[in-house]
Amino acid sequence: MARRPLPRILSNGSAQLARSRELARTAADSATDVLHPLITITRGLRRLAGVGRRKWADTPKNERGPLLFMVASTILILALVPYGPLLAAITLMAAAAWEGRDNAPSEPTGPDESQIQRLQSLHDALVPYFSTAEDPDPLYSHGGDWEKTFPTFRFDHDGRLSRLLIRYPAYFTDGEAESRARIEQLLRAKSGRGREYHFDWHEEGNELAVTALPPLPTDIAAQRFVTAPGETVLGFTDPADVQRTLPLTYGEEQRDVPPVVWRTGIRSTEPHLLVAGEPGSGTTTLVRSIALQALQYGDVVIIEGGGTGEYACLTGRAGVLAVECGPAGALASLEWAAHETERRLVAANRARQAGNPAPDDTKNPLWILLDRPSALGLFISADGRKDPQTLLEVPLRHGRAAGVTVVIAEQFDGLDCLSDAVRRHMRARVVLGPASTTQLEAVLGAPPHTTPVRDMPPGRGYAHLGTGPVLRLQVPATPDPYDDATSEAHRRAVLELLPERTTPADAQPPVAEAAVPAES
Repeated sequence: MARRPLPRILSNGSAQLARSRELARTAADSATDVLHPLITITRGLRRLAGVGRRKWADTPKNERGPLLFMVASTILILALVPYGPLLAAITLMAAAAWEGRDNAPSEPTGPDESQIQRLQSLHDALVPYFSTAEDPDPLYSHGGDWEKTFPTFRFDHDGRLSRLLIRYPAYFTDGEAESRARIEQLLRAKSGRGREYHFDWHEEGNELAVTALPPLPTDIAAQRFVTAPGETVLGFTDPADVQRTLPLTYGEEQRDVPPVVWRTGIRSTEPHLLVAGEPGSGTTTLVRSIALQALQYGDVVIIEGGGTGEYACLTGRAGVLAVECGPAGALASLEWAAHETERRLVAANRARQAGNPAPDDTKNPLWILLDRPSALGLFISADGRKDPQTLLEVPLRHGRAAGVTVVIAEQFDGLDCLSDAVRRHMRARVVLGPASTTQLEAVLGAPPHTTPVRDMPPGRGYAHLGTGPVLRLQVPATPDPYDDATSEAHRRAVLELLPERTTPADAQPPVAEAAVPAES
């Protein structure tokens, strides 16, 4: 059976619709050109009326009568004078046309001379990397057209590139990390050092988007974050990297800031955290911030290997089972933590086999915070005792099922002293302070998508949680409230988060006495 041809209205409908749209667009543009004077005068009359209303509102009430009389007298005189109304109308229209003109400064349609020179120099600098002698029509050549290679660009107020879209030839090896690193290093040097740049490679379209990232806020103080049980705020990052915000208090105002949330518990894929950095980078500040958040729902055992008393403010507080600085107390606390992990596993297993819910004393989260274990290991090894990191194998291996979370903070020079168990089970990583790309990749397990800078404020770094992306991180300011260098605002913020004191600081009970009683 032969197919019937489509009606003409259906076959030519799209063409007629396109022509109708073009005619309508042309008519609208013509009407706008014809009515432009009328639009300008109408805009001016509206602005003059607004000025008159503001003038009348600002006039005191006792002066409004004389002002109204003067306006009425002027109108009467103009009405009696020959050609007065016509002159008044012409004057009013002229004033409205002047007031209604579009006096906005015209923006430059293209880059200026200095910006063109910067783009051309950047184009020439990329020639050795994006061109070959075998290419008959190279996209990059010395003195070539930069407009073909940089279709989109934006400069900041200082004349430096803030965003740039780069096109490169298809034969460039963008899948190799070394090739990418060379391009990123060159762009960082040519676009201005001292800033962090985000590189977004689009292999399918042979394009590279370079964005200069603004600095993360450093004025976020410690406070009670709006989180669920099992969620810990490590810090804050860029809005484009996370799909969540937290309401934060800045004095009297509130702002929504994107957080870096670390999830712990039974269903967590990265139940333990490793923090690395140089001295003064903010590793202790991050551990102190985690401790204040963990005390909302669980108990905390703090072991400080440096022995500087950075966690003295937590001694004797509710939920703090121990704050140990000496080798003997640290070993006792770690041994108790290992036995407590085993006890929780056995109790939960027995309850599960009996068809009962897990006991309440196994549901309360337990946090083991260890700051500088390498320094602690040196003191203990001098006495001929075993490495305290061996006592962490049970909490690290079975901590997720038992509700036990381990957080270790270590300096770069002590990372080699960490045991294999610590490296294997701590899949949540944080690096604070200045670090090279090699150090970041060695600790985080993946290179960051931004270029690290040399000068960083305290608490600034990167976070890598499991298989997620590497995020920029700024830790909330959580200093030691007993330090004389701490500002009064930060001191009050930390003291308000501390639990009530249940034991005098000089009469802290041993961890064995503070432990949960064993099962009967």
